[in-house]
Amino acid sequence: MRGDGVVKVRDQRRAALLESLGELLQESDLDSINIADISRRAGVTRSAFYFYFESKHLAVAALMEQVYDGAMLATERFADPDLSPAERVRGMVTTLFDTVEEHTHLFRAMLDARGQSPAVREMWDSDRQSFVGLVADLVRTERAAGRAPDGPDPDALAAMLLELNDRALGRLTLGTLDRDALTEAVVSIWVRSIFATDPATDLETA
Repeated sequence: MRGDGVVKVRDQRRAALLESLGELLQESDLDSINIADISRRAGVTRSAFYFYFESKHLAVAALMEQVYDGAMLATERFADPDLSPAERVRGMVTTLFDTVEEHTHLFRAMLDARGQSPAVREMWDSDRQSFVGLVADLVRTERAAGRAPDGPDPDALAAMLLELNDRALGRLTLGTLDRDALTEAVVSIWVRSIFATDPATDLETA
């Protein structure tokens, strides 16, 4: 019983630190926040912070876990066979963009953390890679069902399309492109890449 109590306290402290960081990120950018700020607001010591996280950058990565459900939901939207290709892709992109706009402060902090911490960058790349197999399998399913033509290697195609999503999320977070224009561009590239004929083949036969 005593051990369970210790674990519960540790979980509460970790949650308090993440909540503190989330609140601070809504008030300021990551570079302006230090470990003392996070610990003080959470009501714990600096040493307690380092018990859970090696750096504020890794704490941001942990905080991002709460938005991963949005990424999974986006994949589910793409997999719905009852919708047209454009509707499926648009549903995926809309869900992703809604998630970003709901947590803009977190995505902005994650962009900063990814640029400053090799460990966070590796985690981000690994998380994106974890979706490659899902998207590639969906592409194979569409081709086998005759809903999509043969084309590039599904794994390579999925990796490139997810890279596109990555860049699009960054653009949306930083506000460098209008959301509607960005949505139309991303939807068009996904639909053409998966469901249209291979552009390379078209050029060869033109």
